[in-house]
Amino acid sequence: MTAGNGSAARPEPVVRQVQVPDDVDMRAVVGPRDEVLRTIERGFPRLQVHVRGSVVTLEGPAEEVTLAERLIDELAQIARSAQPLSADAVERAIGMLRSPAATSPASVLTMNILSSRGRTIRPKTVGQKEYVEAIDRNTVTFGIGPAGTGKTYLAMAKAVQALQAKQVSRIVLTRPAVEAGERLGFLPGTLTEKIDPYLRPLYDALHDMVDPDSIPRLMASGVIEVAPLAYMRGRTLNDAFIVLDEAQNTSAEQMKMFLTRLGFGSHMVVTGDVTQVDLPVGTASGLRVVTEILHDIDDIAVCRLTSADVVRHRLVGEIIDAYARWDSAATGEARR
Repeated sequence: MTAGNGSAARPEPVVRQVQVPDDVDMRAVVGPRDEVLRTIERGFPRLQVHVRGSVVTLEGPAEEVTLAERLIDELAQIARSAQPLSADAVERAIGMLRSPAATSPASVLTMNILSSRGRTIRPKTVGQKEYVEAIDRNTVTFGIGPAGTGKTYLAMAKAVQALQAKQVSRIVLTRPAVEAGERLGFLPGTLTEKIDPYLRPLYDALHDMVDPDSIPRLMASGVIEVAPLAYMRGRTLNDAFIVLDEAQNTSAEQMKMFLTRLGFGSHMVVTGDVTQVDLPVGTASGLRVVTEILHDIDDIAVCRLTSADVVRHRLVGEIIDAYARWDSAATGEARR
């Protein structure tokens, strides 16, 4: 059938009502000052959304109404877990439902890793959830991705969780101090004071997860160790959770040295961004090489996070994608 103006007739809009369960606080579902409701409306511009009591009425194209129904059900599950809903969480939930995988947002956003000092650390994207699950399943896990994807932060949260659960007896956090190695003589202070600024991001994350007053005691007793990668040589790390950060700045030899420190009862997580290598020209990144060498070994996982997993300002993801397009174009031009 065609409309009078000759164009194809549009399907009649569908109207459906969704009853939010009685055990779910409706205020959490709509958000403070209707923040969540406004975010749903922005995510579904072809729908009309109305709330009366605990009933949400949806009107619009059938496929959009069906998707919005699923969203409200997922948000109700999240609200039932007593997790506060934010505009950011709702936007991520909509993105998950619209993705080809159509992952359940509630299964991602209610996964608790660590609770500390009144806040809970959770994955915020499907990629982050898969990364955390890979750490649980494997002895060695590589988390590779751009800045802001939470690869180091989540690895450290898993380390603290393992320590609290007595799965390991200590945590070892390390980074290759590439810049410190090049400029050490020009920095004031002792060797420890010179290297400290390069390890500061690890200390900052640690302070988010552990009572700051207990950190000096834990470090003095060796329960938590933060040290440059060079300090790992010649050691065997048993019963430890070991995190190597900024691994793109290791050479192939350093990466082999680090991985062979693995002892009994230990877990390793190696994180890095292969697009931000600070090594001297001509030195191959150990992180780029190692994934080719170890890709088929059991009990080793390689997780690749993308701009879709960035949990900083939305522009960070767009900046990462823009640089990737520029790099791809520059590589193509160089080949021609």
